[in-house]
Amino acid sequence: MPPSMRLHALRGATTVERNDREQILAATEELMAELLARNELVPDDVVSCIFTMTEDLDAEFPAVAARAIGFDRVPLLCVREIDVPGAMPRVIRVLVQYHAGEGHRARHVYLREARALRTDLEAAQ
Repeated sequence: MPPSMRLHALRGATTVERNDREQILAATEELMAELLARNELVPDDVVSCIFTMTEDLDAEFPAVAARAIGFDRVPLLCVREIDVPGAMPRVIRVLVQYHAGEGHRARHVYLREARALRTDLEAAQ
């Protein structure tokens, strides 16, 4: 890694309409593609990804979608989100750790209903 590179992290989230394998895969693929595009990254820049899903989603692992679009050599982990009463349902979240230049500024991505989770991050919309 060149000396001007450092470890960065960014967040993203999206939602699905129902607990359906194809919806989880499509939403995760869309989220990951948008994270890469907005941050000018490729999967080889990524160190690891941690996916979470709310308790109401269990039809598929989001990592399956990530592997299908080029994250096959990146360590991926899928875990449960804390089940907080009244929290937004059917949410897929990701934390991505990656290498980029010193001056890089992470552009977080919140899609679909998940936009309401971080209205404070205008750049994430």
